[in-house]
Amino acid sequence: MDYGVGLFPTEPLQKMIHLAKVSEELGFSHIWVGDSHLIWREAYVNMAAIALSTTKVKLGTGVTNPLTRHPSVLASAYATLEEYSPGRMIVGIGLGDSSVETMGMKPSTLANFENSLQQMRELFAGKEAELPTGKIHLLHPCKGKVPIYIAASGPKMLELSGRIADGIIVLVGVADEYIAHAKEKIAAGARAAGRKLEDINLVLWVPCAVSDSSPAKDAVKAHVARVVAHPLPYVLDPNEQTVLEEIRKTYDYYHHMDQQANHAEVIPDWLVDKFAIAGTVDQCRAQIERIKKTGIQQIAIIPYSCPGEDREATLRGFAKAMG
Repeated sequence: MDYGVGLFPTEPLQKMIHLAKVSEELGFSHIWVGDSHLIWREAYVNMAAIALSTTKVKLGTGVTNPLTRHPSVLASAYATLEEYSPGRMIVGIGLGDSSVETMGMKPSTLANFENSLQQMRELFAGKEAELPTGKIHLLHPCKGKVPIYIAASGPKMLELSGRIADGIIVLVGVADEYIAHAKEKIAAGARAAGRKLEDINLVLWVPCAVSDSSPAKDAVKAHVARVVAHPLPYVLDPNEQTVLEEIRKTYDYYHHMDQQANHAEVIPDWLVDKFAIAGTVDQCRAQIERIKKTGIQQIAIIPYSCPGEDREATLRGFAKAMG
């Protein structure tokens, strides 16, 4: 089992560098940097700084999109990062969430998304990519392979990911049945492309707060709200559906993943356990051991701060639970 850290650039660059270095020292293998340019600091500046400040941890966006970042811009950015840190870069990409919504735009269509990924792969390989305006190419393409991991939650996106992704960032919650539903959709997509589920790296995206001295569940509720509101590969039960309706009334993308956001208040404690890892070190260790049995290859936590503590405390607490 690999362990990753999703770091949203809500704090100054120097703090992000510090958290990345701590993550590497604690044994995390991946760092995923959030990309939402209006509400967070710039993702690719953060990634470059982290690449300069670490030596072995793999780096990816968690996640970017092909709308606010044109595929040619993404290809150039990643080729440059890969040139400095060979073998360490991963494209984490989705249809577009807060970065798109805060711009008043709609998420990408599946067809546009698939075409964008094809363009990126062609540009990475030094080939020409076909745009509506003509053919383009990079003068400085990648010397090595940069894998593309797709962030997916809904059934159609999970199936598409199973068909074309090198890896999948799975955003469906942490309950066994939720993960099983997601894997069924991914496997269907893989079969359609003559692939095997076992050949695709699965990353479970998990909001997380760990503390032996402060209540942890409230810290992750804003993030849980967004996961619940995503398209999901299963039907919510009546109680969960009631919560979803409340989230849709209150969700503000300018407070996306903000612990103090109003939409956090509608998430009950019982729902947190289905969508997050939050609690004491021992409680988190039990969650990890359970998730290990689901066939997931990586748990990527998004660390949140418990009362009186900071994100680093959650990183250190989770590292203890990793054991």
